[in-house]
Amino acid sequence: MEETLNLNSIQTAVTSTSHSLDVIWVLISAALVMFMQPGFAMAEAGFTRAKNTANILMKNLLDFGVGSISFFLIGYALMFGSDIGGFIGKLPFIEETAVKIDYSFLMFQTVFAATAATIVSGAVAERTEFKTYLFFSIITTAIIYPISGHWVWGGGWLSDLGFHDFAGSTVVHSVGAWMGLVGAALIGPRIGKYNEKANAIPGHNLTFAALGVFILWFGWFGFNAGSQLAAAGTENTIAISHIFLTTNLSAAGGTLAALATSWFRYKRPTLSLSLNGALAGLVAITAGCNIVSPQAAIIIGILAGISLVYSVEFIDKKLRIDDPVGAITVHGVNGALGTILVGVFATEGGLLYGGGFKLLGIQVLGVVAVAAWALSTAFILFKLLDKTIGLRVPAIVEEEGLDIYEHGEKAYH
Repeated sequence: MEETLNLNSIQTAVTSTSHSLDVIWVLISAALVMFMQPGFAMAEAGFTRAKNTANILMKNLLDFGVGSISFFLIGYALMFGSDIGGFIGKLPFIEETAVKIDYSFLMFQTVFAATAATIVSGAVAERTEFKTYLFFSIITTAIIYPISGHWVWGGGWLSDLGFHDFAGSTVVHSVGAWMGLVGAALIGPRIGKYNEKANAIPGHNLTFAALGVFILWFGWFGFNAGSQLAAAGTENTIAISHIFLTTNLSAAGGTLAALATSWFRYKRPTLSLSLNGALAGLVAITAGCNIVSPQAAIIIGILAGISLVYSVEFIDKKLRIDDPVGAITVHGVNGALGTILVGVFATEGGLLYGGGFKLLGIQVLGVVAVAAWALSTAFILFKLLDKTIGLRVPAIVEEEGLDIYEHGEKAYH
């Protein structure tokens, strides 16, 4: 009897310790992802002009502030509440009782929601009304992002099909980018951006931009490896280590590929494109970081880095859509690319591993479906905001800077 009691006590202690390790890992990962917020802020500020720096920093601050509350009150339930028809979660999440809510998971998902909103900020930078953007951020984190997120992570119809997006190449990054694409197109380019040709409007501080990218690269280990949602036990530690490696290799591949491609195309090794190449590699690997080999991660990063250079040029010069930081390409094009490549490189079910075209077809379907949702809802929302609040600041405000007119203060003196 005594031996049985001792065995039960040991088993209870092991279970409790394992649970504690899992929760601590998720919360540490959430903190790493939250630290990506200043990374986005620094990168966006660096790639834009000094006169709008306070506005950029304010938007990134408020994305996390309003996003945390709106996702807590509404978004989390729509994303992870009881499934309704494979499309949406049930409101309110309180119906599940507070006891059943994993607060560490809620916190982890909150920082993801804020990331999706922040991506839009870069695409519409330097000419958007602050109050309009604030309202847009609330709707994004409360409704638009959570509903499509439910399809994949909340037990919705795409998860039933077997769509694989481990940490959010499509769920998070592409959603934000497609919304940013609509916003940038409807708001229009910055003054002086396009005449007979596309004119470069250089950012004011590449040091800030580089710092932001390094912070994002660091935080991405929490973004991807944290999505394992557990750390206790050999299986989880192996998985986390694998994800760390594939994440890093893809980022490195994206950096080098963007460097080489820009060097070949423009005859100079371009820092700004190399920085975005790193982000492109990170975005692309996010969907399949847990089920592709390290070698495949390098290839995915290289493809992302190459596509980054040509996609930025196409959107800027051919479509004439003004995206000051390259957010549409980094997060949208490469989010879609990385998600689709899961169907090629997945070690189980991938095209190159004897799985045929089934997974690849599901991945393409998921990318298209989520893109259609984000594009259509963003179009409706931006149009409504344009008719009510207004999207764009007056020309005098744009020319002299949003910092003084919108916020009454400058970032630099």
